[in-house]
Amino acid sequence: MVFLEPEKYQQRCAQLFNSYHKAICALLPFAKIEHIGSSAIPNAISKGDLDIYIEVIPEQFEFAIEQLKTLNFIEKQNTLRTHELCMLESLNNDDVAFQIVVTDSVFTFFLTFKNKLISSPTLVNEYNQLKLQCSHLDPDQYRTIKSDFINRVLNHL
Repeated sequence: MVFLEPEKYQQRCAQLFNSYHKAICALLPFAKIEHIGSSAIPNAISKGDLDIYIEVIPEQFEFAIEQLKTLNFIEKQNTLRTHELCMLESLNNDDVAFQIVVTDSVFTFFLTFKNKLISSPTLVNEYNQLKLQCSHLDPDQYRTIKSDFINRVLNHL
């Protein structure tokens, strides 16, 4: 796995987010839309992908998913899918994923995690070191280790 320094990917991700933000707002004017993931965190290294958080009320969840698919996205296989969380991945060759989340669900942790890292350069450094130590691992192993770190940050340990 190759990780990029922030200056190699964050500007591109910010521009891509702005473009998608406009398109999502047009489809789902009632949704909360935020840039999440490493590309939203200053000084974080990353694989260079873009994650977009889209929060809707429960009654709009399935409708939102169908609307977002019109942007040439499909449901990502082999990821957690519930009545409160759905991940869509881009077919536009731009390495973008949408995390569709129900308001007040446990899955709002995406925002909590981002905000904790933005407020702590020490945690960002620790996260970067963890990623570099995982560069030789396969994606499943990496996700497991990354998940442990995220849980530790969220649980204030």
